[in-house]
Amino acid sequence: MMEIDGRVLNTGLLLVATILVAKLISAFIVPKSRKRVPPVMKGWPVIGGLVRFLKGPIFMLREEYPKLGSVFTLKLFHKNITFLIGPEVSAHFFKAPETDLSQQEVYQFNVPTFGPGVVFDVDYSVRQEQFRFFTEALRVNKLKGYVNQMVAEAEDYFSKWGPSGEVDLKYELEHLIILTASRCLLGREVRDKLFDDVSALFHDLDNGMLPISVLFPYLPIPAHKRRDQARKKLAEIFASIITSRKNSNKSEDDMLQCFIDSKYKDGRSTTEAEVTGLLIAALFAGQHTSSITSTWTGAYLLCNNKYLSAVQEEQKMLMEKHGDRVDHDVLAEMDVLYRCIKEALRLHPPLIMLLRSSHSDFSVTTREGKEYDIPKGHIIATSPAFANRLSHIFKDPDRYDPDRFSVGREEDKVAGAFSYISFGGGRHGCLGEPFAYLQIKAIWTHLLRNFELELVSPFPEIDWNAMVVGVKGKVMVRYKRREPSVNQ
Repeated sequence: MMEIDGRVLNTGLLLVATILVAKLISAFIVPKSRKRVPPVMKGWPVIGGLVRFLKGPIFMLREEYPKLGSVFTLKLFHKNITFLIGPEVSAHFFKAPETDLSQQEVYQFNVPTFGPGVVFDVDYSVRQEQFRFFTEALRVNKLKGYVNQMVAEAEDYFSKWGPSGEVDLKYELEHLIILTASRCLLGREVRDKLFDDVSALFHDLDNGMLPISVLFPYLPIPAHKRRDQARKKLAEIFASIITSRKNSNKSEDDMLQCFIDSKYKDGRSTTEAEVTGLLIAALFAGQHTSSITSTWTGAYLLCNNKYLSAVQEEQKMLMEKHGDRVDHDVLAEMDVLYRCIKEALRLHPPLIMLLRSSHSDFSVTTREGKEYDIPKGHIIATSPAFANRLSHIFKDPDRYDPDRFSVGREEDKVAGAFSYISFGGGRHGCLGEPFAYLQIKAIWTHLLRNFELELVSPFPEIDWNAMVVGVKGKVMVRYKRREPSVNQ
């Protein structure tokens, strides 16, 4: 009995000693490491900063960045979202391999829309191959064919305008972009015969992407049910088109054909379901972003005579050099128009938040020299809408100034890589960037050459409530048709 009591006593003493040592280690070591953990934004217990986040992440960033700096953590329920704001701290966000920072977990809400077996519903190795299909479909030789279709669509669309009148520029550009995307991406069959049907189905898909969908993508609400029905009907339509093309041995000059012809490294061809999913992903990635940026570009040009005159002068010079020809190579010469679009996109990137899921610890150093350790398990976020307006990178950042990208200034390069992130960057930079610029250039080339335009409504506000942040309300423009040459 004494022997047993002695063992119990020894075990108890050992346990107490272990606890004391652990406390000592905790006292001397943990505080040092805690000093390197990013500051945490104040919020309510349990729900953390949810209320402020839902009111608008950009408004929240504007309040917290001056207080907490370029690295800080927001607690949302059991999740930690750590923001990295600015090129000094966001390099890891853009350059880290998928094993360290992953897109898949944070973008799972896209799966019901895109469909099974594509993009965020597959392993990274398969996703890489699918992104290769996108890259091949957007090579220069393909883009040249797409540009001819973009130009033809713009000419046809604006031919329906009268000699003069007033239009909602936002509405007009949204519809033109859908038509152009249908022709270049979805194919001739959709554009010529099925446009109204497919457009209505995409509308239901689009409306099925709500803020609640991010947290609960399979919630049985009416919008999600319509989304799922539309997705099923689209799959049936494209299965029929793909079968018809294969049986007739006809090949078209569009992204649909590129996806049909694509093969994985093991020699396997894409399935009908994969082709449909990739097309939907492509349209979702480009449709809203292009129409929104086209509208902002127009609003700024029509409110800035200096730059409106500059782009008109550029068009006049190009017409003297190339005549009425508008193709890929002519659009590529439009440096002034390019900078005007790029500046509109700096001020108004449609995707205001980019997210990753962290699978490993990493450290960042701010431009002030502070070091922070970010634990694995955090969601890592950066914001193009906020980072693109940092005053230590862009002079007078809230002002529309396309010349900031001109040779000699190049403010987006002076501060280093990832200073301008409207199209993301690094490993997951937007593959459709060249397509988007060509599309917007083609549209505005036609407008500038064929119409005198005047903004008659107030300068538009930002629609922060949209999933893809765009233009709020109507953008009313008065137009007057002129001869198809710019005579100033």
